[in-house]
Amino acid sequence: MKRNIVLIGMPGCGKSTVGVVLAKALGYHFLDSDLVIQEREGRLLCEIIEEEGLDRFDEIEEAVNASIEADHTVIATGGSVVYGEKAMEHLKGIGIVVYIQLSFEEISRRLGDLTKRGVSVREGQTLEDLYKERIPLYEKYADITIHAENMDIRGAVEEIVRACH
Repeated sequence: MKRNIVLIGMPGCGKSTVGVVLAKALGYHFLDSDLVIQEREGRLLCEIIEEEGLDRFDEIEEAVNASIEADHTVIATGGSVVYGEKAMEHLKGIGIVVYIQLSFEEISRRLGDLTKRGVSVREGQTLEDLYKERIPLYEKYADITIHAENMDIRGAVEEIVRACH
Protein backbone atom coordinates (compact mmCIF):
# COMPACT_ATOMS: atom_id res chain seq x y z
CA MET A 1 0.00 0.00 0.00
CA LYS A 2 1.20 3.52 -0.77
CA ARG A 3 1.94 5.57 2.32
CA ASN A 4 -0.61 8.36 1.83
CA ILE A 5 -4.22 8.84 0.81
CA VAL A 6 -4.89 11.91 -1.35
CA LEU A 7 -8.47 13.18 -1.50
CA ILE A 8 -9.67 15.05 -4.60
CA GLY A 9 -13.07 16.34 -5.66
CA MET A 10 -15.25 19.41 -6.00
CA PRO A 11 -15.37 22.05 -3.28
CA GLY A 12 -17.98 20.97 -0.75
CA CYS A 13 -17.62 17.23 -1.39
CA GLY A 14 -16.18 16.70 2.09
CA LYS A 15 -12.44 16.26 1.48
CA SER A 16 -11.37 18.07 4.65
CA THR A 17 -14.15 16.75 6.88
CA VAL A 18 -13.82 13.15 5.71
CA GLY A 19 -10.04 13.51 5.69
CA VAL A 20 -9.78 14.35 9.40
CA VAL A 21 -11.99 11.41 10.40
CA LEU A 22 -10.18 9.08 7.98
CA ALA A 23 -6.80 10.09 9.42
CA LYS A 24 -8.04 9.32 12.95
CA ALA A 25 -9.44 5.96 11.82
CA LEU A 26 -6.12 4.96 10.22
CA GLY A 27 -3.80 6.55 12.79
CA TYR A 28 -2.44 8.80 10.03
CA HIS A 29 -1.50 12.48 10.02
CA PHE A 30 -3.84 14.94 8.29
CA LEU A 31 -2.76 17.68 5.90
CA ASP A 32 -5.06 20.17 4.17
CA SER A 33 -3.14 21.58 1.20
CA ASP A 34 -5.32 24.72 1.11
CA LEU A 35 -4.16 25.51 4.65
CA VAL A 36 -0.54 24.92 3.61
CA ILE A 37 -1.02 27.41 0.75
CA GLN A 38 -2.53 29.99 3.12
CA GLU A 39 0.27 29.47 5.65
CA ARG A 40 3.05 29.80 3.05
CA GLU A 41 1.43 32.85 1.43
CA GLY A 42 0.30 34.51 4.66
CA ARG A 43 -3.16 35.16 3.20
CA LEU A 44 -6.51 33.49 2.63
CA LEU A 45 -7.13 31.70 -0.67
CA CYS A 46 -9.76 34.28 -1.68
CA GLU A 47 -7.22 37.07 -1.01
CA ILE A 48 -4.60 35.39 -3.20
CA ILE A 49 -7.14 35.03 -6.03
CA GLU A 50 -8.37 38.61 -5.58
CA GLU A 51 -4.89 40.15 -5.38
CA GLU A 52 -2.98 38.01 -7.90
CA GLY A 53 -5.60 36.47 -10.18
CA LEU A 54 -6.52 32.87 -10.91
CA ASP A 55 -3.52 32.02 -13.09
CA ARG A 56 -1.07 33.01 -10.36
CA PHE A 57 -3.17 31.18 -7.75
CA ASP A 58 -3.04 28.04 -9.91
CA GLU A 59 0.77 28.36 -10.10
CA ILE A 60 1.06 28.74 -6.32
CA GLU A 61 -1.31 25.81 -5.73
CA GLU A 62 0.61 23.58 -8.13
CA ALA A 63 3.98 24.48 -6.57
CA VAL A 64 2.74 23.79 -3.03
CA ASN A 65 1.09 20.48 -3.92
CA ALA A 66 4.07 19.32 -5.99
CA SER A 67 6.33 19.91 -2.97
CA ILE A 68 4.33 18.05 -0.32
CA GLU A 69 6.44 15.46 1.45
CA ALA A 70 4.39 13.25 3.73
CA ASP A 71 4.22 9.73 5.08
CA HIS A 72 1.18 7.96 6.52
CA THR A 73 -0.87 11.09 5.87
CA VAL A 74 -4.34 11.82 4.56
CA ILE A 75 -3.96 14.79 2.22
CA ALA A 76 -7.06 16.86 1.46
CA THR A 77 -6.46 18.96 -1.65
CA GLY A 78 -8.20 22.01 -3.03
CA GLY A 79 -10.79 21.33 -5.72
CA SER A 80 -8.61 22.93 -8.40
CA VAL A 81 -5.51 20.80 -7.69
CA VAL A 82 -6.32 18.72 -10.80
CA TYR A 83 -5.38 21.66 -13.05
CA GLY A 84 -1.75 21.15 -12.03
CA GLU A 85 -0.27 18.20 -13.91
CA LYS A 86 3.05 18.26 -12.00
CA ALA A 87 1.22 18.39 -8.68
CA MET A 88 -1.05 15.48 -9.60
CA GLU A 89 1.87 13.35 -10.85
CA HIS A 90 3.66 14.02 -7.56
CA LEU A 91 0.58 13.24 -5.44
CA LYS A 92 -0.09 10.02 -7.40
CA GLY A 93 3.54 9.07 -6.78
CA ILE A 94 3.27 9.44 -3.00
CA GLY A 95 -0.24 8.14 -2.43
CA ILE A 96 -3.50 6.60 -3.52
CA VAL A 97 -5.72 9.27 -5.10
CA VAL A 98 -9.35 8.99 -3.98
CA TYR A 99 -12.02 11.01 -5.80
CA ILE A 100 -15.01 11.84 -3.59
CA GLN A 101 -17.76 12.08 -6.19
CA LEU A 102 -21.05 13.90 -5.66
CA SER A 103 -23.75 15.03 -8.09
CA PHE A 104 -23.86 18.62 -9.28
CA GLU A 105 -27.12 19.09 -7.38
CA GLU A 106 -25.56 18.02 -4.09
CA ILE A 107 -22.43 20.16 -4.61
CA SER A 108 -24.63 23.14 -5.47
CA ARG A 109 -26.71 22.59 -2.32
CA ARG A 110 -23.64 22.39 -0.07
CA LEU A 111 -21.78 25.40 -1.42
CA GLY A 112 -22.64 28.94 -0.48
CA ASP A 113 -20.86 31.93 -1.97
CA LEU A 114 -18.02 30.56 -4.11
CA THR A 115 -15.87 33.68 -3.82
CA LYS A 116 -15.86 33.51 0.00
CA ARG A 117 -14.65 29.91 -0.19
CA GLY A 118 -11.69 30.81 -2.40
CA VAL A 119 -13.04 28.66 -5.21
CA SER A 120 -11.10 28.98 -8.44
CA VAL A 121 -13.87 30.24 -10.78
CA ARG A 122 -13.15 32.28 -13.90
CA GLU A 123 -15.22 35.36 -14.64
CA GLY A 124 -18.55 34.43 -16.18
CA GLN A 125 -18.11 30.77 -15.24
CA THR A 126 -20.97 29.12 -13.36
CA LEU A 127 -20.66 26.37 -10.78
CA GLU A 128 -22.16 23.99 -13.32
CA ASP A 129 -19.52 24.99 -15.92
CA LEU A 130 -16.83 24.37 -13.33
CA TYR A 131 -18.31 20.98 -12.39
CA LYS A 132 -18.45 19.86 -16.05
CA GLU A 133 -14.88 21.09 -16.64
CA ARG A 134 -13.38 19.32 -13.62
CA ILE A 135 -15.17 15.95 -13.63
CA PRO A 136 -13.02 14.48 -16.45
CA LEU A 137 -9.87 15.62 -14.59
CA TYR A 138 -10.97 14.03 -11.31
CA GLU A 139 -11.78 10.83 -13.17
CA LYS A 140 -8.43 10.91 -15.01
CA TYR A 141 -6.34 11.15 -11.84
CA ALA A 142 -8.40 9.00 -9.47
CA ASP A 143 -7.09 5.59 -8.45
CA ILE A 144 -10.37 5.03 -6.58
CA THR A 145 -13.74 6.78 -6.88
CA ILE A 146 -16.10 6.90 -3.92
CA HIS A 147 -19.70 7.66 -4.87
CA ALA A 148 -20.59 9.56 -1.71
CA GLU A 149 -24.03 10.87 -2.72
CA ASN A 150 -26.06 9.26 0.07
CA MET A 151 -23.25 8.64 2.55
CA ASP A 152 -22.59 10.29 5.86
CA ILE A 153 -19.00 10.98 6.96
CA ARG A 154 -18.60 7.59 8.66
CA GLY A 155 -19.91 5.79 5.56
CA ALA A 156 -17.46 7.63 3.31
CA VAL A 157 -14.55 6.87 5.67
CA GLU A 158 -15.47 3.16 5.82
CA GLU A 159 -15.72 3.01 2.03
CA ILE A 160 -12.29 4.64 1.58
CA VAL A 161 -10.66 2.35 4.16
CA ARG A 162 -12.17 -0.69 2.45
CA ALA A 163 -11.09 0.50 -1.02
CA CYS A 164 -7.54 1.38 0.02
CA HIS A 165 -6.67 -1.79 1.96
